[in-house]
Amino acid sequence: MRQSGWRLAVKQVSDRVIAGCALTVLSPVLGMTAIAVRIGLGSPVFFRQARPGRHGREITVVKLRTMRDLRAPSGELLPDSERMTALGRFLRATSLDEIPQLWNVLSGELSLVGPRPLLTRYLDRYSPEQARRHEVLPGITGWAQVHGRNAISWEQKLAMDVWYVDHWSLLLDLRIMLLTALHMLRRDGISHQGHVTMPEFMGEGGQ
Repeated sequence: MRQSGWRLAVKQVSDRVIAGCALTVLSPVLGMTAIAVRIGLGSPVFFRQARPGRHGREITVVKLRTMRDLRAPSGELLPDSERMTALGRFLRATSLDEIPQLWNVLSGELSLVGPRPLLTRYLDRYSPEQARRHEVLPGITGWAQVHGRNAISWEQKLAMDVWYVDHWSLLLDLRIMLLTALHMLRRDGISHQGHVTMPEFMGEGGQ
């Protein structure tokens, strides 16, 4: 079912209402976590990065920092495994680093549920079928996140994103949000085997 009509309007209104309420309730947690990031990782506290939104249009996603800005003599950033800290691992395991993305939901750039916004450099690496993940708004959580998150392969993850596009409904969104709460309690699927998060997506086939 395509995201359109009154169902899309309900989704958009619900997103903003829930995001606004969540930001209000979580503001003390966000404040304390931001202080911990400032002490543990320094400035800036927030991490901003360009990501593809709906139809591939560029948006700026905001998260709390989880890594140090360590670089090699050449100026390139060191691998994630060398920049990640214990604080960063905790923030990712508990999804506390995701709280600022609720601002993106309020602005209409993100939905609570949808395919996760990935890196802009992946855009020309998708097959035509995989690129269909951009037919809907990206989300903070999604079908792939509740079916393995970073523990599954890129091929599986992108196939699940397209499945969501083709089978979307308000009830499916509700199911995903409930499953997300369960997975947050379990803290599973945070990283891919042998990686801090996920290996880089190199193109069709998910490898």
